[in-house]
Amino acid sequence: MILESKNDPILQEDLDVIANSNLSFEKLTNKNILITGATGLVGSQLTRALLCCNRIHKLNLKVYILIRNEEKARMIFGDILDRNDIEMVIGDVLNIYTEYIDEKTTIDYIFHAACVTASKVMIEKPVDTIYTSLKGTNNILKMAVEKKCKGVVYISSMEMYGQFEKKENSSPYIDEDMLGYINPLKVRSNYPESKRMCENMCIAYAKQYDVPICIARLSQTFGAGILQTENRVFAQFARSAIRKENIVLHTLGKSEGNYCYTRDTVIALIMLLLDGERAEAYNISNEESHTTIGEMAQLVCEIAGNEIKTVFDIPIENSYGYAADTSMKLNTKKMRALGWKPEIGLKEAYIRLIESMKYTNNY
Repeated sequence: MILESKNDPILQEDLDVIANSNLSFEKLTNKNILITGATGLVGSQLTRALLCCNRIHKLNLKVYILIRNEEKARMIFGDILDRNDIEMVIGDVLNIYTEYIDEKTTIDYIFHAACVTASKVMIEKPVDTIYTSLKGTNNILKMAVEKKCKGVVYISSMEMYGQFEKKENSSPYIDEDMLGYINPLKVRSNYPESKRMCENMCIAYAKQYDVPICIARLSQTFGAGILQTENRVFAQFARSAIRKENIVLHTLGKSEGNYCYTRDTVIALIMLLLDGERAEAYNISNEESHTTIGEMAQLVCEIAGNEIKTVFDIPIENSYGYAADTSMKLNTKKMRALGWKPEIGLKEAYIRLIESMKYTNNY
């Protein structure tokens, strides 16, 4: 059977670790899973991981990937799409699901990962960003009701927390029941505000229709197997290291980031799907990988043998659409209580990312 990594040994090692982790894979036996946003970073990694789990554990699992562009899907997944345990579903979450899922098709589980992730799009198309989040999530939740799904995971973001004011003697950790400030008059607020509303929509469906849903609040996630079109900060930094080019920051780099290696995030998401407490939110982050953008840039310079350096090019206006500077550290105690523990630190995450990009000429 065709392996899941498209000849990337770093990625395949990650997928094998996921498949051999202590998860309740038996619950996936003879089940169908739908993944929205399957051509995005998290969605594509979930797809590969579940296929690897199916191959190793012989679960008779079927993975349906919801995509809008078949050509893009084939570029990302390659020969994997020729396997009989995966099926492309061409459609859009903005349309009612009956347009792309046959009423006779059973959907047991859903990972809803479809959303706008590019900050520049959030600035240039804020209405589209909001509309995709709200209408798309509502359509997927309607499907979960009518298909009587056994489990749903909504992929949210740490950005939904907003900004916190630093107070003397206050805990630096942010729990799932804490909320910061989001200015609704800022265009870039469309993303965190819509994430908040979608989370509440998930809770509303859980209450009114008994949808068994968990909410995953992801930190910045990256690792082996990122997409060739990926242009977020972590990809830019890694490409700079490979090309021996200076890292250019368009902010002062003071914003504190919460990070998690892709493999650890995927394990957490599968764990939530199978064993998470319903109608609850969970932070997914590696607390040991908490750092500022500036410090992370310096780390990558060191990984590159200090042959490159960090330089600053700060525009007068936020034309790049970067989120406002934040100062928070996600508390993952709730996720760890399920038995989850991240294994890959920030330095190793970058080393693995860079090696993976070299194997796939993704730089």
